[in-house]
Amino acid sequence: MAKTSQTEKEQIAQLAWQVEMGADEVISEVPINRLEVAEPDETPIPETKAAPAKTQAAAPPPEAAEQEAGDLAARARTLAELNGAVAAFEGCSLKKTAMNTVFSRGDAASGLMLVGEAPGAAEDRQGKPFVGPAGKLLDKMLAAIGRNSEADYYISNILPWRPPGNRDPTPAEAAICLPFIKRHIELAAPRVLVLLGGVAAKALLDVTDGITRVRGRWFCYSVDGQEIPAMAIFHPAYLLRQPQLKRQAWQDLLEIKSKLDD
Repeated sequence: MAKTSQTEKEQIAQLAWQVEMGADEVISEVPINRLEVAEPDETPIPETKAAPAKTQAAAPPPEAAEQEAGDLAARARTLAELNGAVAAFEGCSLKKTAMNTVFSRGDAASGLMLVGEAPGAAEDRQGKPFVGPAGKLLDKMLAAIGRNSEADYYISNILPWRPPGNRDPTPAEAAICLPFIKRHIELAAPRVLVLLGGVAAKALLDVTDGITRVRGRWFCYSVDGQEIPAMAIFHPAYLLRQPQLKRQAWQDLLEIKSKLDD
């Protein structure tokens, strides 16, 4: 078997890094001049009967899609039924570009539920939330407070489909998917809810401040007549870019551990 050269190893490592960063779509090396007038094709075209045009169903407006998501979520009586409803839902355009529907990871009976923003490239490939570099850091953070295995926590996202290129989801996309995650939290019924990052905090806590202002504070998330203690913390992906904030993240984790131990 031929040995892999150092140059090839470096190229493979660079390619893997680009995929993790979301650069997973191939484009032409030469830019296309779309203002250039194309030369007419002189080749005669044989006469054929035109096939009847296929009519493609238009995507429902965001308000209708959000209503449909709410109806499907409300009818789900178990997490398995909700998973099936999410997988069958066609009202969000993100599903058309995603490889997999990413529903959850871990054990809902653990009492600790964490909700992030949206799947990344690794999550989209595997169909599970937080399995890339940010997920590995999150696992270490949870292990530091005694949550060592997937039986000790439960993880999901606001959106079950990856936005192309890891771009931020639009407000319309988040609104369409919001009924699913709200029903998800209701069915999981955690004792403590942790929101990973500002997007999740704003979507579920109805706050307008950024994550640096709301992190480390306890809120009450009301669902089905119950009030669940909820805290927003820095997203693990943000901590990978800003490691100096890990001290504050550790303080938040200790607060969460104390609440779980009560």
